[in-house]
Amino acid sequence: MRAVGSNSASTGLSDGSEPCCPARMKLVIFGLTLSSAWGNGHATLWRGLITALARRGHEVIFFERDVPYYAAHRDFTAFPGAQLVLYADWAEIAASARRHAGESDVAMVTSYCPDANAATNLILDAATAARHVFYDLDTPVTLSRLDAGDAVEYLPANGLHDFDLVLSYTGGAALTAVRERLGARRVAPLYGHVDTQAHHPVALNGRARASLSYLGTYARDRQATLEKLFIEPARQRPTARFVLGGSGYPQDFPWTPNIWFTRHVAPTEHPMFFCSSRLTLNITRADMAAMGFCPSGRLFEAAACGTPLLSDAWAGLESFFLPGEEILIAESTEDALTALDLSDAELARIARAGRERVLNEHTSAHRADELLAMLEDVGNLGHEPGKEFAGAAERRSPLPTQSLART
Repeated sequence: MRAVGSNSASTGLSDGSEPCCPARMKLVIFGLTLSSAWGNGHATLWRGLITALARRGHEVIFFERDVPYYAAHRDFTAFPGAQLVLYADWAEIAASARRHAGESDVAMVTSYCPDANAATNLILDAATAARHVFYDLDTPVTLSRLDAGDAVEYLPANGLHDFDLVLSYTGGAALTAVRERLGARRVAPLYGHVDTQAHHPVALNGRARASLSYLGTYARDRQATLEKLFIEPARQRPTARFVLGGSGYPQDFPWTPNIWFTRHVAPTEHPMFFCSSRLTLNITRADMAAMGFCPSGRLFEAAACGTPLLSDAWAGLESFFLPGEEILIAESTEDALTALDLSDAELARIARAGRERVLNEHTSAHRADELLAMLEDVGNLGHEPGKEFAGAAERRSPLPTQSLART
């Protein structure tokens, strides 16, 4: 076991916002990864959220199993206001985890935590005074696996009933499904977000500009849409520069001579990647698109960098960005080509509107305040299952039309 970073939290808020919950809290989180953004969407989201919580004076302890594929691509080692605990096996940190959980105000387990069941048993047993939270950052995948009859290793055998609060990265129908299928008593969305201290416009310094970029790991279920909205437009615009960044792409990928490829774009390089793009493409995983209300963090990152967005269509997208005003939507190759043919002035207008929407609603600071408000409500209700969950969490929801699912 080894601890990385500091647990000394600063109470100064450099993002200019005010904390919604003045009482300092200790949050203990058992998650997938904080230290490596390689091939996952968890790490970047946690970095932004934990940074915002630390700015509000809260203490965060994050337990991460030290697995080889993340250790080989570790890209985050500075943790102001938080402590990362890397461990080789559960037995190594069981005593320390029990002590921290027992001292905590909030004890949380997340989807794809390698030791989710052991962590759940520990917090329910040791963190008797804490708010018990499960955060599913992969709700569409979780529900899809349940539909297929697959075992979901990070879910407790008896479902999610024992948690005081279940957070879902996905809203809409997913909230009802989590409550009805997994027995969750109180369910609320906690959507993606962006740390605007890390993602913002940067100077190109002579870097070549892409007509269209795409940042994402290879996924078979996205391939047909990628071919329609990225590869075919590259074929039809042979003199334009197309840039693709991400890991896992096979050797038989249908490259064209005008597609430039970067195998992995580290989070610190995301602003330059987006800012060097005249337009950037978002493609949603099939399970996420089918369920809706599941915006990728890449959308918020790119918009915060002042880059105009082009996205596939999915239910609920208009709750995060206004199509045609703050984001462009493409359902065909022709739509993508039409977007590419827009004037610089029109794309700049969309980029400004998209960035303003993100700064007003979708930053890590906003999500931290939403989380703290929900935790405050849960703390007021206690562990009693019959009490209704509403109050601050509903008032602060970024999507007023998506009410909290209740018992």
